[in-house]
Amino acid sequence: MKVLVVGGGGREHALAWGLARDGSDVLCAPGNPGMADVAECVDVAADDVLGVVGLATKRNVDLVVVGPEAPLVAGLANGLQGRDIPVFGPSREAARLEGSKSWARDLCERHGIPQPWSRAFVDSGEAVAFLAGYEGPFVVKADGLAAGKGVTVTGDRAEAEAAVRACLDQGAFGDAGSRVLIEECMTGPEISALAITDGHLVLPLALAQDHKRAGDGDTGPNTGGMGAYSPLSWVDDAVRARCTAIGVQTIRALESEGVTYRGVLYAGLMLTEEGPKVLEFNCRFGDPETQALIPRIAGGLTGTLAAAALGDLQSARLAWRPEDCLTVTLASGGYPGSYATGMPIQGLEDAAAIEGVTIFHAGTARQDDRVVTAGGRVLSVSALGANLEEARARAYEACSRISFEGMHYRTDIAHQGVGE
Repeated sequence: MKVLVVGGGGREHALAWGLARDGSDVLCAPGNPGMADVAECVDVAADDVLGVVGLATKRNVDLVVVGPEAPLVAGLANGLQGRDIPVFGPSREAARLEGSKSWARDLCERHGIPQPWSRAFVDSGEAVAFLAGYEGPFVVKADGLAAGKGVTVTGDRAEAEAAVRACLDQGAFGDAGSRVLIEECMTGPEISALAITDGHLVLPLALAQDHKRAGDGDTGPNTGGMGAYSPLSWVDDAVRARCTAIGVQTIRALESEGVTYRGVLYAGLMLTEEGPKVLEFNCRFGDPETQALIPRIAGGLTGTLAAAALGDLQSARLAWRPEDCLTVTLASGGYPGSYATGMPIQGLEDAAAIEGVTIFHAGTARQDDRVVTAGGRVLSVSALGANLEEARARAYEACSRISFEGMHYRTDIAHQGVGE
């Protein structure tokens, strides 16, 4: 099967790697230097909807797998469907689950999907007045796509007010921040529950846990994700079943309102004392969760994604490896703030030689005969192991063999999983 993977980050590298391992002929748009080892990279930007549709048409691909959220929110799936090209990724209408947090909250409210209380505002004065009416901690979210940086969680009312004004008065996130949500601050472990769906049937994937804060001990600013691991042995079967039920309930809610969702549904859940509640929805595979999930899939990835795209998951099956997988993000100095690029990366081959380790490129570029940094999150170092401790040891040994100027990473990925 000829498959086009749209995107050029660590998530897309993992998808391309998994699809190629399945025997698929993989194209990537635009791809990255790591993806070039398993696929043909074509210089078409992921958010160039017309360019991607044209490429898929010209190359007669059998399936398009969309990695990032922005092209989906912009209607890439609609454009491909208009050319009768199967696409794994929801339509513009279904992608509102991620494209508008207030729309997603309203959907949950209408259908009784468990979530925190939430209020939406377009006027900063009204939002600040609302903040004055209750004690913290406070959660302020930009309504639209903000590259994982539009959420402020703080116990300081002044900081919460500043976050509101940054969105509504200062345009910090452009149109994405033209509406803000103020939400209940829930407590409990946060997990990622992903499921593949054809718009009716729902196939849950193994649970994963992401680490969003930049520093050890879950300190520092929010990032796009500093590491992840799967499975979660500390989540019992009853809680796992409730997480799956939320995904099914969400697809049923969309279906009842005439919206067909085909692709992967990502539910970021907080495990509260009352049970799992929805923190957020994403309309695509998580990053870096994908880098911890794909290595655990032993077979059936291509067929399952194609079946979902064609609306027939009935006979699709994924084969899972028994090992645990842990992923560590290697980031540029200064990330998630400003950072320099173009730093040569050493040690990639040495790190990849460790048993069970795969290096997924995220923000890299090729400069002459060298691989250099080209983003904030540079590499995802993933490792399989017979247990979580072995996977963790292998991943961190691999990290120790890689270097570039300013490189930093968390040293406590999976701290909850190993009981730290």
